[in-house]
Amino acid sequence: MPAPRNRPAAVLVLATALAAVGLGPAAVPAAAATVPVGSGSYSDTRPAGTSGPTTNTGAPVTPKVTAAAAGKPVPTNDWWSSLAFQRYGDNPYSTPMYGHPLTYQAVSGGLEIGYPTSPAVVGDGRQYEYAHKRDLTLGLTGLNSPDTKADAWSDWTVTPYWSDGTRTLRTTIGHGMPFVYAKGSGGNAQITTASAPAVFADQGNVLGITVGGHHYALFAPTGSDWNVSGSTVTAGLGGKDYFSVAVLPSTDALATYRKYAFSFVTGSTVNWSSGGGTVRATYSLTTEAKEGTERGTLQALYRHQWLNTTDALTGYTYVSPRGTMKVRESASFSTAQKASAVLPGLPRTNAVDTARLRGYLNEVANSSDPFSGAVDTYWTGKALGKLAQLVPLADQIGEGAIRDKLIGLIKGRLQEWFTAGGANEFSYDKVWKTLTGYPASYGSDTELNDHHFHYSYYVYAAAIVAQYDQGWAADSAWGGMVKTLIRDTANASRTDSAYPFLRGFDVYAGHSWASGHQGFAAGNNQESSSESTNLSAALVLWGSATGDSGLRDLGSYLLTTESEAIAQYWFDADEQVFPGSFGHDTVGMVWGSGGAYSTWWTANPEEIHGINVLPVTGGSLHLGGEKAAIRRNLAEMERENGGPAVEWRDILWEFQSFADPAAAKSKWDAGNASYTPEAGESKAHTYHWITTLDALGAPDATVTGDIPTSAVFTKGTVRTYAAHNHGSTARTVTFSDGKTLSVPARSTATGTGSGSTDPDPDPDPPTGNTFQLRSGGTLTTASGGTAGSDTIPSAGGVNRDGTPYQPLVYTIRGVNGTLAQGASTSFRLQVDAGTAVGLGQQARISYDLTGDGTFDRTETYHYFATDPVNGWEEYAQSRGLKSATGTQGDLRGGTVRLEVWSAIGNASAKLQTGTDRSVLVIPYS
Repeated sequence: MPAPRNRPAAVLVLATALAAVGLGPAAVPAAAATVPVGSGSYSDTRPAGTSGPTTNTGAPVTPKVTAAAAGKPVPTNDWWSSLAFQRYGDNPYSTPMYGHPLTYQAVSGGLEIGYPTSPAVVGDGRQYEYAHKRDLTLGLTGLNSPDTKADAWSDWTVTPYWSDGTRTLRTTIGHGMPFVYAKGSGGNAQITTASAPAVFADQGNVLGITVGGHHYALFAPTGSDWNVSGSTVTAGLGGKDYFSVAVLPSTDALATYRKYAFSFVTGSTVNWSSGGGTVRATYSLTTEAKEGTERGTLQALYRHQWLNTTDALTGYTYVSPRGTMKVRESASFSTAQKASAVLPGLPRTNAVDTARLRGYLNEVANSSDPFSGAVDTYWTGKALGKLAQLVPLADQIGEGAIRDKLIGLIKGRLQEWFTAGGANEFSYDKVWKTLTGYPASYGSDTELNDHHFHYSYYVYAAAIVAQYDQGWAADSAWGGMVKTLIRDTANASRTDSAYPFLRGFDVYAGHSWASGHQGFAAGNNQESSSESTNLSAALVLWGSATGDSGLRDLGSYLLTTESEAIAQYWFDADEQVFPGSFGHDTVGMVWGSGGAYSTWWTANPEEIHGINVLPVTGGSLHLGGEKAAIRRNLAEMERENGGPAVEWRDILWEFQSFADPAAAKSKWDAGNASYTPEAGESKAHTYHWITTLDALGAPDATVTGDIPTSAVFTKGTVRTYAAHNHGSTARTVTFSDGKTLSVPARSTATGTGSGSTDPDPDPDPPTGNTFQLRSGGTLTTASGGTAGSDTIPSAGGVNRDGTPYQPLVYTIRGVNGTLAQGASTSFRLQVDAGTAVGLGQQARISYDLTGDGTFDRTETYHYFATDPVNGWEEYAQSRGLKSATGTQGDLRGGTVRLEVWSAIGNASAKLQTGTDRSVLVIPYS
C-alpha cells in the first residue's frame, strides 16, 4: 500500500513558507447540540479535543470580512480565499492571488498588480510557474491599512477592502478581467510602479504607461489629470470616488479599452443547463456605468472556454499559465459541450468469467475488515468507494447475496458517520459555515482542505445504495444527511445562509481548488482532479437515483466542465498549455501560478501519474476523450519510473484501457497474480473493468446519449451503446448519431451499431475529404449513419446575414491533408423550413490548419432561401461565396468547423444529419 497522503507546509518550491504569530488562545467549545436530519444527525459543535480552522501555528482563526459581509458564508477553497482566511499571523492582507491574466496581492498601501508573461521552470524541472511579480500598486495617497478584508464576492469576482481610519479603498477583481475597478475616499488615486514608467499616451484623465514590458491604461474621472513623478502616478478624483486600471494586450488597444473604463463590474454569475447530451453554460457580468451609458465590458476567456464557444472574439489575447486567453467584447458569453458520460458500472459482457468474478467479489465481501482499519473521512471514503464499485457487478452476475452484503456494509458505515455522538461524526462550524467530518485528515478541519475529495466517496456510495433502496435515500431517512454533505461541497444556491455557493468548484477556472485558505505564494492548488470529478459523477448518480434533476444536472455541468479543464491543464491534451521549456507531458498538481510534476506526499512517478486517475469508476469515462494524451502520459510514466508500473499498476492499467484496452488486458493477464490493489481498488473491479473494455472497446466521446447516465464504446467498426435507467418505467434513450436504445426500469441496457474504427482522431487521423454531419456536433468520414435532423434556431425576425446567430456547429479535429491545387470547399446540406415563409439558412466553414485553436481561413456563403413547402431542399456552395478571410494551407492536426444558422426569418428550420446527402467536402487530398 502506498504511503499515506499528507499535506506538508511546502514541497519542492510549491509553497513559500511565511512566518506566523498566534492570534490568541483557543476558544472553549460550547456544549454540543445534536441537529437531527431525517434518520441521521450532525453536531453543531466539534468534538472535544478537535480543531477547527487555524493559523499555521494552530491558533484559531475567524473569517476576515467587513461588516457588510459579516455572517455570509465565506467562499473558502477559492482563488482569492487568503483575503478572508488568514493562515499566517503576520500577514493580515493576502498571499498572491492569480486571477488571470492579472495577478494580485493585497498590501498595506493597496493592491499589487502584475501580469507575468515569462514562465520559469523551477524545482529541478518539476514545476513551471508564472509567479506574481508586482508591476504596480493601486492605492490612495497616504493609505496605510492594518489589514485587508473581503467586502463582497460573486461567482468569480471579489472586492477587497482597506481602511486606515482616514482613507478607504475597495477594488473589484476577478478571473478573466483585464480591469481593476477601484472606489476610494480620503485621498487621491495613486499608482506606484515597480520601476519608472514609460508613458505612451497622455490624454488627461487617461494615461497609457509601460512597466516591465507590460502595457497599462489608467483611467481617472473626466476632468482629472494624471501626474507622473518618478515611480508615483497620481490623480485627483474631483469629488468622485472611482478610477480604474487595465492591462492592455497592446498599446493600440487603448481606444477599445477606454470605452469600458467606467463600466464597473459589480457581479458575476454562471447559469447552466443540461439536456439532450449537451451541457450549456452562460457566464455573465453585471455592470454599472460610472460615467456615460456604456454597460459592456471586456472578458478574457480561458482555453477550455474559447474551445467551446461560438461567440465572437476579438483578436486580442493574453498570456496565462493556462495557455492563451482570448478576449471577448461583451458582458457575457456561452459555451456548449458534449455531456460527459456516467454509468453506475460498466455493462455486462460475456467476456467476464462469472466464476472468477464471483471469487474476487467474495474476497472483498468476506474480508475480516472490508474498511482496512479506516477511521478518518478520507480513508473511510476510499473504502466506501471500493465497496460501492462492486455492488453493480455482483448484481450483474446474479449474486444477490453478495450485492446485499456489500450494500449492508456501506449502509452501516454511512449511518455511523451520519449519526452524531459516536466515534465518528459530522460537525457544523457556525462561524465558517462548513460541515467537517471527525476524525478529520489532511487539513480537512484546520485548513478546510479537500472536502470535495473526501465527501465525494460518501455521496457516490450513497448513490449506489439509492439505486437499490430508494427508501433509504429518502430525505426523511438518510438522504437528508447526503444532501447536507452536498450542500457543504457543491451547493448550487447563492442564497443559502448556511453554506457558500459551490465551495470547491471555481466556475470560471473550470475546476476545483483543494486548499481552504489559498495561503501559498503559488496561489491555490488542486492535486487529484479525478477525486473532484468523483463528486460530480456522484451528483449525477444521486440525482438520477432520487429523481432530483437539479442535482443531476449540476453534476453533469461540473463533470463536463472539469473534464475539459483536466484535459487541457493537467494533461496538456492539445500540447498548447505547458511552456516549451517544461519537460513533462502531465502535471500532478495545478497551481494558480502554473503546474507541478509532483504530489504532496511522494515523487514516485506512478503516483504522480495515477493521482489524477483514481478512483476509476463509471464517472471516469471522460478520461477516454483524449487518447493520444493518455499514450504520452503513460510513456512518460514508464520513462520516469524506469519501467512499467509496480505500486499502482491497477490504476495505470485501467488508465491505459481508456486508450488501448487490448494492451491493458495484456498487462492484466501477465501481472494480476501477484500484486496488491491500490487502497481504493479491488481485483474484482479491476478484472471486470479491463476485461469489459477489452470486449467493448474504449469510450467513444464523440457520441452522447440524451440522459447523463449513458455512454458509448467503440471497437473496430462496432459501437456499443449503454445506458442506465434509474426510473420506475422503461424509457428510450436516443444517441447523437441517431441510435435508440430501449432501457427497462431500474436497469442497464446495451445495444450495438456501426461506428468509426477509432473514435479518437489523434493516433489515426481521419482520411478522405468528405464529412458527414452527425447530430451532436460531429463531422465524420464514416458512412452508414442513421438519418436524423437538427433544429436550426429562428433568426428572431432580425437580419443575421453574414453573422452566425445561435448556429448549429459541427466539428472534426486532428485532420491531416494536403491542399489540392485549384480545388475549393463544397457542400450539400439538406434543409427544410416546413411551411414557414421567408426563411433563409446560411453556412460558414472555418479551417484551423494546426489545431492551435485559431482559425486561419473562414468562408461564409450566401444564404439559401427555403420554400414554404414540406420536404428537403438542397443548399450547396453554388449559392456563392459571400466573404472569406485568411488563406488556406495544408492541414496538420487541424480542425474543420461547419456552422449553419438562420440568416433571415422568424421560425426554425431543420438540417438533415446522418446521411450522405448532407456532407461537407474540403479541398484536400
